[in-house]
Amino acid sequence: QVQLVESGGGLVQTGGSLKLSCAASGRPLTMYVVGWFRQAPGKERELLTAFTWSEGRTYTADSVKGRFAASKDNARNTAYLQMNSLKPEDSAVYYCALKVRGSQDYTTWGQGTQVTVSS
Repeated sequence: QVQLVESGGGLVQTGGSLKLSCAASGRPLTMYVVGWFRQAPGKERELLTAFTWSEGRTYTADSVKGRFAASKDNARNTAYLQMNSLKPEDSAVYYCALKVRGSQDYTTWGQGTQVTVSS
């Protein structure tokens, strides 16, 4: 069973940057897709980026394209979300999640980390 631990959230000013980490333990992620999501109060959960761990094929939502980028460190079994040019509307709880390649649903979730962007 894979477990995910997120870190890196916090308070940042408009235009600033943050880098979120998602450390996986339990097994290698070669058979997984890693997704980064966010959910703001009163809003639906939004998929921001997704990439296949072994092949690196990436999806990025239009709402964050050009500002957010996912990456990984194979040796650390850790995924990252680099967030630049942050806006107040980026304030949300951010989650990383896993799904097995070829499956529909993300079944393993991190605990979430709060990102707050002040205006």
